[in-house]
Amino acid sequence: MVTPAQCRAARGLLDWSQQDLASQAGVGIVTVRQLEAGVNEPRRSTLEVVRQAFERAGVEFIDENGGGPGLRLRKRPPAKPPKR
Repeated sequence: MVTPAQCRAARGLLDWSQQDLASQAGVGIVTVRQLEAGVNEPRRSTLEVVRQAFERAGVEFIDENGGGPGLRLRKRPPAKPPKR
């Protein structure tokens, strides 16, 4: 669902601190630290709220497809010119 490496990489793409992720996902910072360290198997519900927080911010998760799991930032629509 979300690997420790994907979590760290997604935070890097968004320039989020661990505290930023904890706030956006509604979890404790210790939970984020443990997830990223891979020290134990997090609850499925924790992985879901973390993934949802990243997806709301524009991160797309890429399935393994033989090359390993990955992620990218969703392409943002072009800005509309200001009205005159």
